[in-house]
Parts: sequence; structure tokens; C-alpha cells
Amino acid sequence: MPLISSAWSRRSSARGNGTSGNRSRARLARTGAVLTAGLGLAAGLVLGGGVASAAPVSCVSPPLANDIQVSDTASCGAQAVDAGRAQAGAADSGTAVSVAADNGYTNTYANGFGTALGASRGNGQAQAFALGGGIARAGAGDGNNTFAVAGYGAGATADANGVNCVGLLSFAINFSNGQFCIAG
Repeated sequence: MPLISSAWSRRSSARGNGTSGNRSRARLARTGAVLTAGLGLAAGLVLGGGVASAAPVSCVSPPLANDIQVSDTASCGAQAVDAGRAQAGAADSGTAVSVAADNGYTNTYANGFGTALGASRGNGQAQAFALGGGIARAGAGDGNNTFAVAGYGAGATADANGVNCVGLLSFAINFSNGQFCIAG
């Protein structure tokens, strides 16, 4: 599996213009810019810096074993067992679901018809953010750490089996093995 898997990467390799060093530096600069923008957007939305929404919901487990919230068109669910911690948030027709077990931590957020799914166990940490209609999925187990962000019409997956990015504005990374992808 290539280190960077994106439509841009495949097109630039096929062109063959410029030196290999220049292409690598440009690719690295684009990767850093997309990573910074995606992480900043996700952090802003999670920390409340996003645009106000009409129907926000927030689910947290524990204290409830299985917390499900629906408000207007937004919905979320969080379920934690053993020593797991799960939280999910949604707004504007988004759907977010988080499950965690065995000391795992899962955080998901979705808005604008997006769907975010996350699962963790065994000290794993999974975070998925679907922004503006994307589908993001993150899964982590046994101490792994995964992160996926999908923008409008995009899909992003990060789990033990690898990473996958489809459509514009998607990013996924498995911090445990270093695999990541960017599409857009």
C-alpha cells in the first residue's frame, strides 16, 4: 500500500515532469497543508468553533451505558462497556455513533447529512468526523490510534486493515502503523 494514496499522487507520478526531489517536496507540502486544514477544521467543530447549527445533539457514555439522542434531523448514539469511553455529536441532519470497550476511547461528530462511525477497544482510540455530507469510519483496538475526516460527498476509513480515502476532502491515518491517505 502506498504511503500517500490520492488521485493527485497518481496523476503527478504519471506525468513525469520535474525532478523527483521537487515532486516529493511539493507532495509533502500539500500533505502538510491538507493535514493542517483538516485537523484545524475538526478541532474547531469539536471545540465549538464551527458554524452554529439548528439541531445539535451530544451523546456520552458513561455515565449512561447506552446514550441515544435525536433532535429534529440530527442523531447520535454512544455506548461504552467495561472501562470504555464513548462520545458522539451531530448537527444539521448528521448521524454519529460511537462504541467503546475495554479501556477504549471513541469520539465521532457528523453534520450536514454526514455519517460518522467509530469503535475502539483494548486501550485503542478512534476518532471520525463527517463534515457536510461525508462518511467517516474509524476503528482501533489493542492500543492503536486512528483518525478519519470526510468532507462533502467523500469517504474516509482508518482501522487495523488499513486506510482508504474516496472523494474530495478526505483524510485518514492510522498512527500505530503510519499509514495515511489524502484525497482532494
